[in-house]
Order: sequence, then structure tokens, then C-alpha cells
Amino acid sequence: MSMLRHVEVPDPLRAAKRHVPRPVKRAVRRAVRRFGEHTAEQRALPDFLIIGTKRGGTTSVWNWLVRHPNVAPMFPSLQQIKSPHYFDIHYGRGERWYRSHFPSHTALERAAQRSGIRPLTGEASPYYLFHPLAPERVRHTVPKARLIVLLRNPVDRAYSNYWERRGSNAEGLPTFEAAIDAEDERLRGETERILTDPGYYSAHHDWHSYLARGRYAEQLVPWLDRFGRDQLLILPFEDLRSDANGAYRAVQEFLSLPVVEPPRLAHHNKLPVPPMSAATRARLVDYYRPFNARLTELLGTPFDWDR
Repeated sequence: MSMLRHVEVPDPLRAAKRHVPRPVKRAVRRAVRRFGEHTAEQRALPDFLIIGTKRGGTTSVWNWLVRHPNVAPMFPSLQQIKSPHYFDIHYGRGERWYRSHFPSHTALERAAQRSGIRPLTGEASPYYLFHPLAPERVRHTVPKARLIVLLRNPVDRAYSNYWERRGSNAEGLPTFEAAIDAEDERLRGETERILTDPGYYSAHHDWHSYLARGRYAEQLVPWLDRFGRDQLLILPFEDLRSDANGAYRAVQEFLSLPVVEPPRLAHHNKLPVPPMSAATRARLVDYYRPFNARLTELLGTPFDWDR
């Protein structure tokens, strides 16, 4: 068994970390990152990326994978990093900075000698699927990476996304209906500005794209144009809910990992929300119907979302 499996931080250590002054924590993080950059040439690039969608199960699948004995966590493992957001937000920091987040080739080779299997390493950012520059950036940096895409009923996804933004104080509009009514104005010109100014970060594009993120076909086309269809696993969120073990098996087989059955598969980032009004649901089901049809045409797979 690989010694690079996910590290569960003991509760006493978590408690102790809470008492460490923030300036000390920041200094330690900076020192660790400098060390990672100094040793960047000795570090791996990811074998897989979980690229989205937001509120589609990305965190659950990531946490399932880092528990696999042949998946190495990001560096340093105690920080339990899910993504450095390189291909969406921090691309300007350069590849050395990106590599600094991954285990060294030496560590992976040692683990392979112990277990007989070289561990995989990866990361997960649900913004990658939606960011207009991410597909080409990923193709340039890791053209052979395997890409996991999680898609959720876009009506439910948008509603969950709104309440998640409200909970993190990133959404000031008091109702979901107000937020989706404001979306066109909020996003006006933002994609074009990102494309013309690669260093620009748009909070509206990232935070308030409730409807746009559910138009999946237009997001998938740039990825399919750059990567072979066999490099993408498209997994419905609903499969994660109805058959977590089957979904986890599909992910392991896609990554050519030995199939293991973990003792418990928890769903992460579950968010209790008030019920959506019937009128709003009907409005959004109608809105997404042509986009869902385009997705089915693109992938050849029907999705039972139009109700």
C-alpha cells in the first residue's frame, strides 16, 4: 500500500493549528511554497483534473480519490489542498509555482517500489470547466491529463450555487430570482475581458454565473476540441447520489487505478436549502430545455433533466 495516501489530520492537531497565530501560519505557507518552487523540476505534473461543474460533486469525488491508496495528495499533504487554481486564476504565476503543489518524482517512485504501482496525482477546480482560457492552458501544460467532468441538473445546480454564494457572503441579492434576473447585466462583457486580458479576474464571472454554468454543451466543446473523447469522463451528479460506489468504481476504472471499495463514501459540501418555488423551477426547466438537447446531441447521452 502506498505511503502517499491521503493524510487525515488528527483532531488534536487540528485544534492545535487553530491556536497558531495567523502571521505564523502565513509565514509557514510561504516557506513551504518557496521550497516547492525551488524543487519544481523534481516535481510531477498532475495525471488527472476534476474540472467541474460547480455544485456538481467535485469535492466529493476529490475526497474519494485522495483516500485511494494509489493517489498522492498535493504538497504539502497536511494542508489538504484541493486546487491551486492555476488554470483559472493563478496562471500568471508560472509552471514552477504550479509544480510546487505536487509531490516529487522521487516520492512517487519510492511509493511505486513499495506498492508496485506508481501513485497518480491530480487536483480539482470546478471553475476550470467554465473558464474560457482553461482548456487551452491545460492542453499546453498537461496534454495527456485525464479529465473528470461532473454534470448536475442545471436547475438544481444554479439554485444550490446561489445559496452557497449567499452562505459565503459573496451574493448580496436577497432572492434567487433577483440573482438570475441580474445575471446578464453582471456578466456583460466579462468573458470578452478575460479573453483579452488573461490576468483579469472577474468575481461576477466566477461567483454569479448561476444560469451560464448550466449551459454545459458550450463549455464542453472547447475541451472536446483539444482532448480526445477518451480523455474525458462525463459523470452525472445524480449517479453520485443514487450509486456512490458505482460512480467511484467508474472513476477508478477511468484512471486505471486498482479498484478498491472504501469503507464509507460521504457526500461533501452538502448544502440544505429552502425549496425552490414551482414557478421558478418551471421557468428554468423551460430555459434549459434547448441547452440540454444540445448536450445530448453533443455527447450522445440523454439526461433526464427536463422536468
